[in-house]
Amino acid sequence: MAKQPHLLVESGELADVALVPGDPGRVDRIADHCDDARTVAENREYKLVNATYGGRELSICSTGIGSPSAAIAAEELAAVGVETFIRVGTTGALQSDIEIGDMIVATGAAKDEGTTKRYEAATVPAVPDYDVLSTLVDAAETRNAPVHVGPIATDDAFYAESDEYVDAWSEAGLLCVEMEAAALFTLARRKGLAAGAICTVDGNLVAGTQKGETDAEELPEKAKNNVGRAIRIALDAVTEL
Repeated sequence: MAKQPHLLVESGELADVALVPGDPGRVDRIADHCDDARTVAENREYKLVNATYGGRELSICSTGIGSPSAAIAAEELAAVGVETFIRVGTTGALQSDIEIGDMIVATGAAKDEGTTKRYEAATVPAVPDYDVLSTLVDAAETRNAPVHVGPIATDDAFYAESDEYVDAWSEAGLLCVEMEAAALFTLARRKGLAAGAICTVDGNLVAGTQKGETDAEELPEKAKNNVGRAIRIALDAVTEL
């Protein structure tokens, strides 16, 4: 099989499970927790590293920002043999009791993006694999790391998340909004594969805060610290899948 056109990998080069952060820089941060890390490919927003954690082989692949680039990553990872995807991301809270630095495990994602509509009707739910979901929650409990568990929203337009959108999502009981999970859940389900997501809160849209608004860096310090906790939880989950 020829190399995939964006990820620049081919069958046999990756593990069967992949952690998929959005940020290429987070690939290195995840790899720092692992053994035997080596870069496999790097192109555009996609950086791929193979490593081991607790004796389990895994791959790490950034997806870039948004569902279109996440869907490309999922399509090409699936084409070369990846069977399980775990998103390790950041997100904006939609409930007043969720604080910056809190972690959220998604039970489903509202498809407020355009990519999945090219694959299926908007009424088809975007949901994670139950085993991946429950393993993430169990891994968090083992580390005594509290997480919020519930439905989230996936949106395309970061700068168009108006008060009306935020109010509607919040009133619906959605916990947070991010930009990739619905595409990953949808692609995995349609291909008979598995996906899940754990995200760290970097702002609270109900409170009127977004990442980068109060600090010189993109993520507040508490969010940066708990991204590390989310990484460890995701890696623990990998050893059980």
